[in-house]
Amino acid sequence: MKAVVVTATGVQIQDVPAPTPKPNEVLIRVRACGLNRADLMVASGMAHGRAGGAGTIVGLEFVGEVADLGAEAKAESGLQIGDRVMCGGAQGWAEYAVADWGRAAKIPDGNVSWNEAATLPTALNTMHNAVVTAGRMQAGENVLIQGASSGVGLMAQQIAKHKGAGLVIGTSTNAERRAKLTDFGADLALDSRDPTWADQVLEATNGDGVDLIVDNVSGYTVNDSLRCTKVLGRIVNVGRLGGFQGEFNFDLHAARRIDYIGVTFRTRSIAEVREIARLMQADLGDAVAAGKLRVRIDSVYPFEQVTEALAHMKANQHFGKIVLEGPAN
Repeated sequence: MKAVVVTATGVQIQDVPAPTPKPNEVLIRVRACGLNRADLMVASGMAHGRAGGAGTIVGLEFVGEVADLGAEAKAESGLQIGDRVMCGGAQGWAEYAVADWGRAAKIPDGNVSWNEAATLPTALNTMHNAVVTAGRMQAGENVLIQGASSGVGLMAQQIAKHKGAGLVIGTSTNAERRAKLTDFGADLALDSRDPTWADQVLEATNGDGVDLIVDNVSGYTVNDSLRCTKVLGRIVNVGRLGGFQGEFNFDLHAARRIDYIGVTFRTRSIAEVREIARLMQADLGDAVAAGKLRVRIDSVYPFEQVTEALAHMKANQHFGKIVLEGPAN
């Protein structure tokens, strides 16, 4: 089968053996793939805790049809051959890929295209976990999404609104993208490169600050994020687009008694990931099926243009999700 493989000179499309599902796995004929920042690291050989390096097939998010099921997956998943599913896993940019049965969910609406479905799995699971489970958001609370114009950022805004948030604030450093955030749940859109952005958050919240920050940026934003988080508020560290390291005002963190929470899928067990998917589906499944939660597609690339798709993500000029069509299309 054809797959996107890491080589010493970058990613290449190569012929490789098709996978065979283990007992807990579902085999998927891949129709479309979503791009995520972690894919950039895998493609460059920086796996950050995942198996990586030359010979690795790239791809953490994919959708397609069930082609086969292992014994456990057949007994536990409720899936059947031919079902349309959206998946998270690894080595998904290929004609066929496998996913643990707990990370393969039926696409709830038959009218949803493959490309549209490819925008959903990572955004839904990551941001339901960040906003609802780790972030403990309650109806009426004020929420700030750092890096709100990415696929996960757009979904976080919508989940917050769907769950009854009061004021939802989104940040983007691009004026054009920032102007569109209100279409996806933001009541206020700010530029995190503006030196006054934290003051604007405090002004909008009567000086109290927000109850919850879902942070996809980190780096240079962290101390201003601390400053505009409410006393006893929470910050959930999801992404580090603004830098993996930076100054941290420990005194401000202590004075405002903030819960600073780190989340990642890299160190979670299969059981933990299954539970994240289960909780998301139980909480948001009806809203997804009704089309109330969506991610804007920024661009779609044919499978043969995978290097161009990765370059577009690396340039950080996209608004929403970049999608790679599956090789079968």
